[in-house]
Amino acid sequence: MEQQKEFKPYIPAEKITPEITVASIVMGIILAVVFGAANAYLGLRVGMTVSASIPAAVIAMGVIRVIMRKNSILESNIVQTVGSAGESLAAGAIFTLPALFLWAKEGIADKPGIIEITLIALIGGLLGVFFMVPLRNALIVKEHGILPYPEGTACAEVLLAGEEVGANASTVFAGMGFAAIFKFIIDGLKVVAGEVSVSVKGFAGEIGTQIYPAVMSVGYICGPRISSYMFAGGVLSWMVLIPMIVLFGSEIVLYPGTTPIGEMFAEGGASAIWGSYIRYIGAGALAAGGIISLIKSLPLIVTTFAGAMKSVAGEKVQDHLRTGRDLSMPVVIVAIVILTLLVWVLPAIPVSLLGAILVVVFGFFFATVSSRMVGLVGSSNNPVSGMSIATLLIATLVLKMTGMIGAKGMVSAIAIGSIICIVSAIAGDTSQDLKTGYLLGATPKKQQIGEIIGIVAAALAIGGTLYLLDSAWGFGSEELAAPQATLMKMIIEGVMEGNLPWGLVFIGVFIAIVAEVVGIPVLPFAIGVYLPVQLNACIMVGGLVRLCLDKLNRKEEEKKAIVSDGILFCSGMIAGEGLVGILLALFAVFGIDKVIDLSGFVPATVSNIGSLAVFALVILSVLKFSVWKKRS
Repeated sequence: MEQQKEFKPYIPAEKITPEITVASIVMGIILAVVFGAANAYLGLRVGMTVSASIPAAVIAMGVIRVIMRKNSILESNIVQTVGSAGESLAAGAIFTLPALFLWAKEGIADKPGIIEITLIALIGGLLGVFFMVPLRNALIVKEHGILPYPEGTACAEVLLAGEEVGANASTVFAGMGFAAIFKFIIDGLKVVAGEVSVSVKGFAGEIGTQIYPAVMSVGYICGPRISSYMFAGGVLSWMVLIPMIVLFGSEIVLYPGTTPIGEMFAEGGASAIWGSYIRYIGAGALAAGGIISLIKSLPLIVTTFAGAMKSVAGEKVQDHLRTGRDLSMPVVIVAIVILTLLVWVLPAIPVSLLGAILVVVFGFFFATVSSRMVGLVGSSNNPVSGMSIATLLIATLVLKMTGMIGAKGMVSAIAIGSIICIVSAIAGDTSQDLKTGYLLGATPKKQQIGEIIGIVAAALAIGGTLYLLDSAWGFGSEELAAPQATLMKMIIEGVMEGNLPWGLVFIGVFIAIVAEVVGIPVLPFAIGVYLPVQLNACIMVGGLVRLCLDKLNRKEEEKKAIVSDGILFCSGMIAGEGLVGILLALFAVFGIDKVIDLSGFVPATVSNIGSLAVFALVILSVLKFSVWKKRS
C-alpha cells in the first residue's frame, strides 16, 4: 500500500477530465469491429493475432487531438480500451468456434447459428471482465513496480508521447491504405500470384513464400527470433517430413489417406501430403507445445492464484478516490451468477448445468492466471492455447464419464472451451488496459464499462464475420487453415472417439519434446510445423526486415523511433488487409470475385515475376514509413 501512496498518475485523482464521451464510444466501437474482423481473418490464416491497443491508441490520439482539436488523454484511453476488446474477443473465438463449422461439413453436427456464436462470445467476454474486477487492486495497484504489464505500459507511453501523434496516426492509416491496394491486386484482381514456390525434380520438398502484407507484418511485429522458429518448423515439415513420406511410402495407402502416397503426390504435390498427413503431425506438436507451456507455468500459476486470492480477501471493495473506483462488487457477483445461469438455460448454448459449473471454475481460475501472467511476460507469451487444451481435455473426459458422448458431447465441449478461451483472452486484455489507465490516472469503473461496450460490439460482429469467411472459402482450406480450431477439434475427437491417426499425432508430440529439450520455444516452432512453409517464409521475411532495422547504425532514440514507426505501419497493414479480406469474402459470396478476376489474361511467368515485384514494393513501403520517414 505504501507504493500505491507514492505513485502519482499523469492525471491526478482529484482532477476530472472527459473519459466516456459520445466521440470516444463511437470511435472505440468502430475500432473494436475493425480490429476484431481483421484479427479474426489474420488468426484464421496464420494461427496468430496481434495486439490492437497501440494502433488504436495512436488513431484515437490522431482523431481527438488533431482533427477534433481536443486535449483529452483519458478520452483517447477509453477509445483504445473499447477498441482492443474486439481484437481479444476475436482471438478467443477463432481459436475454437470454427471447429463447429468443420463438424457441420462432416455431417457430425448442425452448423452453429449466428445467435449461438454471438451468445458464446458475449458471455465469455463479459465473464472475462467481471472476473478481472476484483483482481484489479491486487494485481495492478498493489503490485505496481513488480508486474510490468509490457503492452499496457507501452500503450501508456504512446498516449503520453502525444506531440508526434498526427504523424504517427498517418503512419497507421498509410499502412491500411497500402495493404488494401496490395491485397486487392493479389486476391481481388489476381494479376499476380499470392505465393511463389520452387521445387527440385526428383525431390518431393517444396520451398517458397507468400507475398501478403499482413503475413509479412506479423513477422516484423513478432521479430526475427519468433519468425525464425516458425520458419524452422516449416522447413522441417516441407523439406524433411514430406520428402520422407513420399520417398518411403510411395506405394503405400496410409490412413487417413485413401490413395497410394505416390499417386497422391503426383496429383496434388506437396500440398496434398501436407493436407493428409503433416497437419496431424503439426497438431500433435501444437498440443504438446500448449501442454508443455502450461506445465512450465504451473509453479507461477499456483503462486499467482494463491497471491491474488489472498490480496482480494484483504482489500477494501471500494476506494474513495476517483482512480480507485471499480464496478461495485454486488453488481459484479450478480452479473457472474446471471451469466452462469444463462450458459445453462439458454437453448442456443449446448451446455448442461455441469458444463456451466466447469465454465465458472475454470473461467475464474484461468482469468486469474491470465491477468497476472500477462503482467509478467506480456500477452504474446500468455499460454492461452495451453489453458484451452487443458480445459478441453478435462471437460471432454468429464462429459464422456457422465454419459454425454458423440456429437452432443463434442459440441458441448467446444462450447465450454470457447467460453473459457475468450475469458482468458479478455482477462489478459482488460489487465493491460487497466494498467494503462492506472499510469494515466483513468477511472477504472469507466474503463471496465468501456471493455463491456467493446465486447458487446465485437460479439455482435464476430458471428457474421465467421459466417462470411466460411461461406467464401471454408475453414480448414488453404485460404483459411484455422490451425488452432482444427487442433481443438482433433483433441475432442481423439478423446471422444479415439479415431485419430495417433501415429502421426505422436510423431508431432515427440518433435515438440525434442524442440523443448534443445531450448527452442515450442509453440512458434509447432505452429511452423503445422502451417504451409510459404506462409512461414513470408513471416520470416518480415522478421529479417525487423532484424535489419534493429541493427541500424543510428542513435538509440532514433533507432527506437524507426522500429516503432515500422510496427505502427505494419499494424495498419494487418488491419487494411483484414478489411479487404472481408470485402473479398463478400465478393466471393455474391459471385463478384469472378467478374474482377483478371488471372486468365496474365501468363504464369509474368504473374510470378509480378509477385516478386509486388513483394518488393511491400518491403519498400515498410522502409519508406520507418527508415525513410521524414521526422521533425
